[in-house]
Amino acid sequence: TFAALAAWAHPALADDVTFTLSNLANADLTELYASPVGNDNWDANILGGVALVAGASGEVTIPDAQGCAYDLRMVFADGDVLEGASDICETGTYTIQ
Repeated sequence: TFAALAAWAHPALADDVTFTLSNLANADLTELYASPVGNDNWDANILGGVALVAGASGEVTIPDAQGCAYDLRMVFADGDVLEGASDICETGTYTIQ
């Protein structure tokens, strides 16, 4: 599973933020969007067409990050949508449950 996730992880640059995303939901995660807290616009789908299957974890990189506090929007294969927020730098991880 990790090898498949490496396809959508970008090389780390000084202004990128990388964290571990764990999908403990019952459905595959098909889309992931991140936006700095307070910004009403979602950036492009970070997953880039590669799903994070239910029960899997992988490294995710937000390229050209603006700080560490992000709102996250997750879209699943079953149509469910979940939104949350995290200080990615502080935690280094985000778990979908």
